[in-house]
Amino acid sequence: MLKDIRTLGRETLVYGLSTVVARLLNFLLTPFYTYTLTKEDLGTASAAFAYIAFFNIVYQYGMDQAYMRHAVDEDGRSPEEKFSTAFWSVLASSLALSAAVFAFAAPLAEWGRIGDHPELVRFGAGILALDALSTLPFAELRLRHKAWVFAGVRSFNIVLTLVLNVFFLRRLHLGVDGVFLANLIASGATLVLLGPLLAELVRPVFALPLWKDLVRFGLPLVASGLPAVAVQVIDRPIMLRLTDKATVGLYQANFRLGVFMALVVTMFDQAWRPFFLQKAKEPGSGALFGRILTYYLAGGFWLVLAMSFFIPDLVRFQIHGKALFHPSYWSGLVVVPLVLSAYFVYGIYINFMVAVTLSKRTGLLPWVTLLGATVNVLANFALIPYWKLMGAAWSALLAQSVMAAALYLVGRSIYPVPYEGGRALHLAGAAAATLSCVYAGAVLLTGPAWLAARVAVLALFPLLLWWTHFPTLDEREALARILARLRRGPPNPAPSV
Repeated sequence: MLKDIRTLGRETLVYGLSTVVARLLNFLLTPFYTYTLTKEDLGTASAAFAYIAFFNIVYQYGMDQAYMRHAVDEDGRSPEEKFSTAFWSVLASSLALSAAVFAFAAPLAEWGRIGDHPELVRFGAGILALDALSTLPFAELRLRHKAWVFAGVRSFNIVLTLVLNVFFLRRLHLGVDGVFLANLIASGATLVLLGPLLAELVRPVFALPLWKDLVRFGLPLVASGLPAVAVQVIDRPIMLRLTDKATVGLYQANFRLGVFMALVVTMFDQAWRPFFLQKAKEPGSGALFGRILTYYLAGGFWLVLAMSFFIPDLVRFQIHGKALFHPSYWSGLVVVPLVLSAYFVYGIYINFMVAVTLSKRTGLLPWVTLLGATVNVLANFALIPYWKLMGAAWSALLAQSVMAAALYLVGRSIYPVPYEGGRALHLAGAAAATLSCVYAGAVLLTGPAWLAARVAVLALFPLLLWWTHFPTLDEREALARILARLRRGPPNPAPSV
């Protein structure tokens, strides 16, 4: 079991390389935006990207997940036939949808409350089509365990996006248009890099029976994906209608600070789905899946605590006399712990995906995610008028929690996994005790003493787990072996002859 977990961990780290680069560069773009864009422009961009996130689900209609599910089946079809059928389907639908979006850009912009920027809708049509065409090659790389190639292509995309953003905003002064033009060019360059894989697999074949199976698997993911995206980004459009663009810009800048937890969850997700698909038929897979959730909770609780303690210091850190974020955005830092917690709970939801995926009951997902989306929408409309940014953040956390709980209850009846509930409560208790110590310190301490206290309290979490005998015997032995290897250091090189 521990060997399989280490394999998942290695792939998580490699896949996470591109995600770390992506998220961190996006994080670097956020302070850049706070100094180069107005809050109104940042609010406009945030709302436009929220709409793109919704359309992205429609453009892909679960075809990448459907392809991965059918690619591992030994049904007599060649890999080229499976890939080509999915690819031609995505190509035809993407061209048709983008043509329609481009033609109706002006009314769509008016409906989305960004009517003064219809060009953003046209840029979005191109970005959506190019990204949809890239999803299948990326899925194939994951199936082949080409994690380093995957990471390299994704990293190139993000680096190019960053460079073009700086050039278009700082040198050409294109404003919010430059943000979207940079993304469009980077998406096109990514598809070009994936060209050799497309040339290897794409053939002039289209298997209609296979396509029907792919669509039958994928369409329920659209129905579940749209509410899932609503849980992630619906607060921006709602906030735009209930407040103003400047408030949305303030919220978006501070919401981006959740990037550190988001990248951990995304890293895990990239490796988790192909991992559990391939391990499902092996003996003891259920216990393996349950143990992985326990380890996710242990690491996740500690990371949420650490980030909540120190991200405000990071934001105020000055480089050449300038804080990382423009001071006018500091008032939104109160949402950061809630945003981090929402991403953490979303990772729990991803863990619970194993049941509906392996049982091929993806048709249940729309009901789970629709419940989460409904909770999120209702909570946003109820809380934003009174609490503004905090109302949106609490709504996100509440929606993610409802979705995770609902998916657990659904999965328990169709594909039982022996999750370690007692150990999960143990972890939650240790996290709560750590957090209560920090709240007490915030009242009593200031300055360097407060910084030292946070560092000490953060170390308290793993110590509490050890003192209360959380690790099992095999985990203690494995940890002892790791520590012994670290003390010995790397092996000495063989002497040259």
